[in-house]
Amino acid sequence: MAFYEENPHKIDSADIVAAIPSFSEAEGIGYVVEQVDRGLREHFGHLKSVIINCDNHSSDGTKEAFFSAPGQVPRMYLSTPPGVRGKGNNLRNLFEKVRELRAEAVVVIEADVKNVQPLWVKNLAEPILKGVGYVCPLYVRHKYEATMTSSIIYPLLRCLYGRRVRQPNVGDFGFKGKLAEVFLDSPVWTEAVQNFGVDIWMTNIALSSRMPVCQSFMGGPKVHRVKDPYAHLNVLFQQVLSTIFDLMMVYADFWKQVKWSKPTALFGTDVHEVDTPIPVEVNAARLHERFLEGYDEHSATWPRIFDQTVVPKLQEIHGMGLQHFSFPTQTWAKILFDAATAYHKMNASERGTLLDSLLPLYLGKVLSFVKKTERMSLQQAEEYIENECTIFEENKPYLVKVWE
Repeated sequence: MAFYEENPHKIDSADIVAAIPSFSEAEGIGYVVEQVDRGLREHFGHLKSVIINCDNHSSDGTKEAFFSAPGQVPRMYLSTPPGVRGKGNNLRNLFEKVRELRAEAVVVIEADVKNVQPLWVKNLAEPILKGVGYVCPLYVRHKYEATMTSSIIYPLLRCLYGRRVRQPNVGDFGFKGKLAEVFLDSPVWTEAVQNFGVDIWMTNIALSSRMPVCQSFMGGPKVHRVKDPYAHLNVLFQQVLSTIFDLMMVYADFWKQVKWSKPTALFGTDVHEVDTPIPVEVNAARLHERFLEGYDEHSATWPRIFDQTVVPKLQEIHGMGLQHFSFPTQTWAKILFDAATAYHKMNASERGTLLDSLLPLYLGKVLSFVKKTERMSLQQAEEYIENECTIFEENKPYLVKVWE
């Protein structure tokens, strides 16, 4: 993909690239640049670094805010052509530039993070310089933050690829420069990957590339500018899930051989002060309402997709009132396994309907999780999620059987 570039320092090589993807982030990008600049100078001052803004041709002054922010590390601006948006397209430009610069380590931090610290740069880059291939950050999170990760992404990826990476799609990463070539060679470059699907796409490819992977503890929550969590839920859900299912087809020979998961190395455990997670409010009645609405709309689709034991179970769940609502994890695992298999065998025009029909079931699973864990501490809720992941792994032979 062609891109527009401004390289005022004529940078033609780098040891470390720190990338900030953006679209219309003039208001907040300056702070992120300043903190990233400090992190590079304080922790990697002996290496050749560059900060790259990978932008979607923003018209709000993002480029100007990027270049005018305080700091000393050289900067470069890349942009997609006018009208071409999506974080995935930004990162594709980055991969090409990383290859050109022959960078050893790459750090990606989102432009709208309000509490980024110089230490984050160290925690994402240092493991790479010590031989790790890919780093996922580990932020302090409330038990009801990122329920799509807890309910779908973490259990599925752990079950498929055998590695316990708790936050595989948070938007920030570190990776070895050589991995840019692997990303560019991926046979999956869908509209979903060009947009919301790119984060999980990167982690998925890293896990299946057999490179060493680690998690890096960041010591606090990740605070974005305020967004409506349901504003893009339908699109986000479709793009993330379709990306996982598309890559399951590519890497089927790999994941079918994986039996159980193993822990992933943890970096950054010497952080002394740990912040408390940001509270997350959940409207249980609204989740129940959306589950019931989705059931009425999509239940006719499910007998064609799910195992014959699943539909009666869904009827039973539908009959529960809010007070006694429960969604068994074994049923949920079988639903996702059946959905992935059906997606694999469908044509492209049918897949959107399948993914739409899964959204209300996901909301029902979230409601069940909320009810099971409402009196639990953060640690107890994490243990509950770990137990759910074990159920996914125990039922993986079913997935292998129906897939074939």
